[in-house]
Amino acid sequence: MKATSLGQRQTRQRDAILQVMAEANGPLSTPEIFALAKKVIPVGIATVYRTINLLLSAKEIQSVILPSGETRYESANLGHHDHFQCRKCSHVYDLSVCPLHLASGTIIPGGFVVESHEMTLYGLCPDCMNTKGNGKTSSPKKSPKKHTHQH
Repeated sequence: MKATSLGQRQTRQRDAILQVMAEANGPLSTPEIFALAKKVIPVGIATVYRTINLLLSAKEIQSVILPSGETRYESANLGHHDHFQCRKCSHVYDLSVCPLHLASGTIIPGGFVVESHEMTLYGLCPDCMNTKGNGKTSSPKKSPKKHTHQH
């Protein structure tokens, strides 16, 4: 087995968790990571929590704290991007464009100098717009590779 940047052994469970996160089209909650990883390989929730902490320490993943206070996780090498959260199914998606187009160093009214920003937009995802009823789903949806906009 190869070693990680923290000197830990690279395990099949860790590989499965990284695979799940790489294939997601937005940041995932711990329960979502657990549900998707155990479809790939038998894994326990304690292993998922431990692996998330190791990957955070190794700076391989980063936390995304939504305005609601919920913490989700995504790959650390995505570059700048914003998020969209569906109010019906609660899934959080990566946006491929930055709606604000504010580069670092931009001076906004009031004399504030922008260094960075994080934004979460809310509404209905295409799947929820096209379905009838109030059935709430929480399973993350997969999509093609993420496209990010760099600042």
